Amino acid sequence: MSPSLRNHACGAPSGPTAGSALHRTLPLVAWAALVLLPAILFPGTLRGQGQGQGQGQGPVVTVGDLTLVESEVPLRLMGYGLVVGLDGTGDRILGGASGGGFTVRSVANLLRRFDVEVPEEVLRTRNVAAVLVTAEASPWLRPGGRFTVQVSSLGDATSLRGGVLWATPLVADPGGPALAAAQGPVSVASTTGSRFAGRYSGETSAQIPDGGVVEVESSRTGAMEAMRLLLRQPDLGSAERIAEAVNAAFGDGVAAVEDPGSVRILAVGGEAPSLHELRSLEVIRNRRPSILVDSRSGTVVAGGGIRIGEAVISHEGITLTVMPEGAAGVAGAGADLGAPGELRLVEGASVQEVASALHAVGASARDIAAILRGLREIGALQAEVVVR
Repeated sequence: MSPSLRNHACGAPSGPTAGSALHRTLPLVAWAALVLLPAILFPGTLRGQGQGQGQGQGPVVTVGDLTLVESEVPLRLMGYGLVVGLDGTGDRILGGASGGGFTVRSVANLLRRFDVEVPEEVLRTRNVAAVLVTAEASPWLRPGGRFTVQVSSLGDATSLRGGVLWATPLVADPGGPALAAAQGPVSVASTTGSRFAGRYSGETSAQIPDGGVVEVESSRTGAMEAMRLLLRQPDLGSAERIAEAVNAAFGDGVAAVEDPGSVRILAVGGEAPSLHELRSLEVIRNRRPSILVDSRSGTVVAGGGIRIGEAVISHEGITLTVMPEGAAGVAGAGADLGAPGELRLVEGASVQEVASALHAVGASARDIAAILRGLREIGALQAEVVVR
């Protein structure tokens, strides 16, 4: 049979028609190969992208980023001490004044330890402030390990700036043994130049970076047959993903979700997975919209996708109106300033625009936090507001 008859017998076109069909088919084959080749060679990549783009799902992180082991709960320490070297901004309570002179008595007791006897009634404490010292230290710190401490005034001192904390023992429970000590120059956050520097001063509390030193070995748990992972931010979706990742890596039944805040890790063959292996596992974090407000500096941190819905809220002489787009009195993007203390924004404005507008009218960090919380309570803000 000739080639021509063979083509007709098989139902295939011949001549120019066959050539044009071939030219049309080749680009389609090449396009299909380009689309399917990544899925064939890297199936996990496309699968991971699909999971990460789901609603409520965030970036890929490690288990160590999301959790801490139950035995790693920070050790909370406290103590009472004196900040000395103040420039006349310390406690003004005199030894004989009504209401007590605990600062004076503390100074007198301190001097007696150095065999210096000074009558309390003649002591003046304008350069000394009684403070409460608090800290959170890692339970894994050994003697000599350092940590940051917080210092807060107890008396009527006006500022701790320029002061030095005298050596202060730190305990876990009042009346318990001293586990650590704190000492050093205090660091006060500066409010100079802030729009609300005159409305709120945080100079009666301060930090001492690496000012605490561990003095006693803390008890640690040795080899464990089981452990519990505590989520830093309890969330059921994240807990389930952690359990799935652990079971996929170490076998079914190793991990079980107890509640949104904890995942139980059991031993397999008498031995639990190592902490390093657990912390290195990758999971997709559940996306939880949240806004962080620093009550000292006024800093507002929020995700770019958080928007504000229609609402009207008034707080401490500030009125914020969020109106539908195109409503009378709203120009568009950004904030319109009406009468003093009045703000108008378009529905869908970002948290950054709201914070900038509130800063522009002199709102303090606490004002901003209160307004954002109010917006959340009425449903105009779909995000958690965290103030620290």
